Amino acid sequence: MLEHDVLSRDEQLASLGRPLDVLVIGGGITGAGVALDAVTRGYRVGLVEQADFASGTSSRSTKLIHGGIRYLARGELKLVGEALRERARLLRLAPHLVRPQPFLIPLYEGLTRPLGVA
Repeated sequence: MLEHDVLSRDEQLASLGRPLDVLVIGGGITGAGVALDAVTRGYRVGLVEQADFASGTSSRSTKLIHGGIRYLARGELKLVGEALRERARLLRLAPHLVRPQPFLIPLYEGLTRPLGVA
């Protein structure tokens, strides 16, 4: 069988009896990423999901990789630094998948309520 062939339903069911190296629970973005990483390293991987893939938190994501501004407001400087380093790493390693998205937050004179962005 070629590396990229899709297994038939019968072949998939038969493979359920084979031992796995890694079982990933959750088919959201994190689970899918963990499964992909393990497969590319040669591990035999199974992935189980309660509902449809990426139907939970992943389906409601803004798809933005932020720099941790909400943590800055709470004084969690170490976490902000970590978020910024991860963001920079993604921009460097996967420019075909991510791109900077500049945005502006208008501030008006007399604003008395928090903006709710932090």
